[in-house]
Parts: sequence; C-alpha cells; structure tokens
Amino acid sequence: MDSIEQLIQTIKFYVDSFGLPVGEQVIPLKVIALLGTGLFLTVRLGFVQVSRLAHGFAVASGRYDDPNEPGDVSHFQALTTALSATVGIGNIAGAAWAIHYGGPGALFWMWMTALLGAATKFSEVTLAQQYREVTAETHKHEGTVAGGPMYYIERGLGKGWRWMAVFFAVALGFTAFVTGNAVQANTLADTMQSNFGTPNVVTGLLAASVVAAVILGGITRIGRVTGILAPLMAGIYVLSALLIILMNPGAVMPTLELILSEAFNPTAGVAGTGIGVLLVTLNWGVNRGLFSNEAGQGSAPIAHAAAKTDEPVSEGVVGLVEPFIDTIVIVTMTCFVLIITGVYDERVPSELTLAGGDLSYVVPAADGALEETEEPLRIRIDDGFQAINAGQALFAWHDVPVERFFTDEAQTQAFDGIIDPAAGVATSDDGTNYAVLYGDAPEGGAPLTQLGFQRGLSPLGDWGGFIVVLSVVLFAISTAISWSYYGDRCAAYLFGKRAILPYRLVYVGMVFLGTVIAPAAVWDLGDIALSVVILPNLLALVMLSGKTRELMKSYFARKPWSS
Repeated sequence: MDSIEQLIQTIKFYVDSFGLPVGEQVIPLKVIALLGTGLFLTVRLGFVQVSRLAHGFAVASGRYDDPNEPGDVSHFQALTTALSATVGIGNIAGAAWAIHYGGPGALFWMWMTALLGAATKFSEVTLAQQYREVTAETHKHEGTVAGGPMYYIERGLGKGWRWMAVFFAVALGFTAFVTGNAVQANTLADTMQSNFGTPNVVTGLLAASVVAAVILGGITRIGRVTGILAPLMAGIYVLSALLIILMNPGAVMPTLELILSEAFNPTAGVAGTGIGVLLVTLNWGVNRGLFSNEAGQGSAPIAHAAAKTDEPVSEGVVGLVEPFIDTIVIVTMTCFVLIITGVYDERVPSELTLAGGDLSYVVPAADGALEETEEPLRIRIDDGFQAINAGQALFAWHDVPVERFFTDEAQTQAFDGIIDPAAGVATSDDGTNYAVLYGDAPEGGAPLTQLGFQRGLSPLGDWGGFIVVLSVVLFAISTAISWSYYGDRCAAYLFGKRAILPYRLVYVGMVFLGTVIAPAAVWDLGDIALSVVILPNLLALVMLSGKTRELMKSYFARKPWSS
C-alpha cells in the first residue's frame, strides 16, 4: 500500500508541476485552463451567470415543466441529481482542507472558480442537451437519454474528434470510481470509525448496499431519491451553519476582511504552505472549488442531459444554479464556520498513531513554509519536543509538526526517546515501546468541520458535531449514487448499453473498496483524475462557444417559456 501511495504522490507532483512558471512557483495547467475558459465564456456569453441566474431558478422550480417533452427526469430532478454529486464531501471535507493548507484566502479563489465556472457550467449543460442521444427505452435501468461531453465532442466537433470523446469517456469513467466513489466512501468510513468506532468493513458493506439498492433502478429511481435527499441534506447543513453565523454577528465582517486580505497576501494556512505564497492559496482554492462545484469537469451535464425539455438553453440556465448553491452558499457556510469558531488554525488533543493514520514528515523551508519529505530513519524526542535542525524531517500530523509528545491521553507524561518511523513504534529511554503517542495537532477535512460545528453550536448543547456526521453520511451516499450514473453513461458510450449493468455492479464493489485506502492518497488520486478529465472538455467548450452563443441568443429572443 505504501508503494502505491508513493506512486500516486509522484504522479500528482508532476501533474501539479506542469504549468506556467512564475518565479519559483508554478501555476498548474489545470488552474490556467479552468479560470481562463471560465473568463472567456463569461465574456463571450455576456456574463450569463449574472443576467440569467433568476431565470435559472424559475426553470428549476418546475414552473415551465412539460412532462411530455423528451427526457427521463424533470428540471428539478436533473438539478438535484447534479447537486447530489457536487454537494458532497467537497463541501465538508474539501473546503476544510483548502482552508487548512491555503489559509482563509482560499475561499476567495473558490468564489472565483464558482463565478467563472457558472458560465462554463451553462455552456456544457446547454451543449449536452443539444447533442444528446434520445432512444427508445429497452430496459428500465438504462433510461432513454445519453448525453455529456463525449457526445458534444463527437457530434459538435465532428467524427475527426471521436478520439478525444473516447479519451474523455475513459477518463471520466475512471474519475467516477475515485472522486465520486472512493473519496466519498473513504470519508464516510473515517467519520463513522472516529465517531462510533464502526469498523471500515461494516461501513463499506452498508454503504455499498444502499448505493446498490438505488442505482440498479436507473436514472428514474436516482432522480426520485436525490430529489428528496439533496434538499434535505443541504437544508439541515445550511441552516445549522447559518445559526452559528447568526450567533456571532460581530465576527462576520472581520471574517470577510480576513478572507479578502489573505486571498492576495496570504500569511499561512495552519500547515504553513500559504506563507506569502499567493499561488499556493490560489491553487488550493481552485482545486477544492472544482471538486466542490465540478464546473468544467464535464460530469454534471450528463445528469442535466436527462432533463425533459426540447430547449437546450432551458436546462443550461438550470446549470447556473448549481455553482451558486454549491459554492457561493454551502462552501461559504463551511468556511465561515471554521474561521468564526477559530478551529481552522487551532491544535487540539489528538491520538497520534505511529504506524499510519494522518502522519507525515515535513521539512521547514527558508520562507517558513512546510515541505513534505521522506520518512527519516529516526526522530529524537527530549522532554516531549522534537529536535528542530536545518534540513531535519519533523513528525507531522495533517502535515503540521507536532510540538510536544506525551505517553498518556491526559498529556501529563512527556515522552523521552526515539521514534522509529519504519517500525511504527516509539521506544522510550527506559525501553518501553509505544504504538500510539498523544499531543496537540490540527484537525483536517470532515473532522475539522465537525469540530467547528460542535464548537459553534456548543451554547445550545453538545450535538453540533453530529450535524456534520449526518451530513457526511447523506452527502457521501447521495454523491456516490449520482456519480454512478455519470460513469455508466461513459460505459454505455464506449461499449454500448450492455455495459451499463456490469459497470454498476463493479461500481458498487468500489464503494466497499474505497473505505480501505489512505485518505491522503484518495484525495491525491482524485486531483490527478480531475486534472486530466477537464482538458478535453474545456477545449470542446471553447471550440463550440459560437454554437452555445447562437442557442442562447435564439432562446432568449423567442422566450419559449412564455408561450
């Protein structure tokens, strides 16, 4: 497992290193492509994300629905299916990791990703509707519609571009297993184990059973389930976060000022990687912003293609609603809770597992930033403190050096001795071996968000953290359900409808397997997949932007919703 994780880290390093050099830093190609395409489409489509957002909400509400139009689900169900895929672990864990590594300023770049990404989302959803394939339903679980980037690449750009459509379908099919499946299952298992001691295997079996019960019924059943789950989970989560904000009105403006100042002049994420490095903060914001709202990734238009309509733009405007709800509302709520409660840069008493868990080894750079490094042969601890020398690897938890180690949970007995990273044990000077030590360390991901809700709602009782636990369960399951549909449409494009059921069965198995992979490796693998899958989609959106503009102008000139 260690060799696999090392391979994933190596691939991610090269993927992130490919881009535009700026001084000693590099703007990754993914960041350039996403923000550049979003800006281009925003200008070419006349800031559609601002001028047509209200119409998007009107269409999504079902006001103009016609059940006799071609498709499998209503506008609202298409939106909730897409939201169930995007409103997930990225909003809880992903946003928390962005603040952890990039500092509060990362939220600003998540906003920018959502703002520009809304024009991208409008374009890909409109094109998915325009070039979708509608057929007679042969089996209930197959559905009558297939659409998405692979279809508008081949049909919009021509047969000569089929190779790129095939590449996209393969890449997104793989991404479904990782970001839409393994990341969700892994975070769910970690949350259940840390809160209730539930073994990962039990969580994996239960999650796989629930996902199987829904996805084997096809898009119609998926739409019905997500139509209930998405509003329920988003409502509970947002109202709880809003309550914390309303309980701390005096902290709202200082939080906003901190976010804006740190966006352009970052001082530090708690992990030290944001110290004075704008590109680190920007990169974390864009990375987690994409993971949150999926604009440009090409996944959501697959769900929107199934909507009942004969007007492509009518679903395109529904796509505008997605980044607004997902990032501007829900991610912002998460980050405000973390900053207002102060947990984002705080160390809390933690159990430090020496043979795995969330440990890593870092070396302080000259500018104070922390760089991950290979595990050392040994680490000397005196009176609980690590020896800090130039170039020396430090024991870190969530990539933050632990300041002092103790042998007891109450932190009354400082540890003296040697930590042997390879063996995963600490040997005290008196010869006692420890597999676990204790110390103050920052939380990260979903546990960090859970800590923020627990602290923020503590005046009302000790139940705040369970809001996040419930949300993780609902978000993870609903996201896995929606992503199964994305993956099976890719399988159908590549191998025909006969591949749909086998794909879903393998997908259910991956829900279970996702619970046993190390969290850091899962997130890194997800980032790699996202970096690859967006490129053919963004290129197609730019090349087909004239068609999108033509469809948009025609739709708003004719106003078919008013007839």
